[in-house]
Amino acid sequence: MLVPSNHTALDLLLSKLLQHCLERSNSSTPAQARGGGSSLEIIYVLLMVGLFGFFTVGVLVTNLRSRGSPEPHDARGAAERWRRKDRQQFQARLLESCKLCCVLENQLAVEQPAAQIPEEKSS
Repeated sequence: MLVPSNHTALDLLLSKLLQHCLERSNSSTPAQARGGGSSLEIIYVLLMVGLFGFFTVGVLVTNLRSRGSPEPHDARGAAERWRRKDRQQFQARLLESCKLCCVLENQLAVEQPAAQIPEEKSS
């Protein structure tokens, strides 16, 4: 076989790798030697699916337990309790902000109608 002068080492490496793969696939190996690990592969896949299913069911059950049982007549009461609680929190915040407020009076800046403001005389 004539090898053209423009072949590189990479081309030779790839062609050898391709030939090696083809020889491996064409070789007549017993079915037991190739399929010996398949039982472990199946167990691994089943284990992963089981763990995923267990995790998913756990998340769903936790979500359902946190919601509780929805009852239509209780929704109005819950909304009213929520509004009352919100109103109480708003009033508490308003009172707290009023307690924090303080007014300082500047005695020099207070209006004094009897006193006149001194004016600068231009010279």
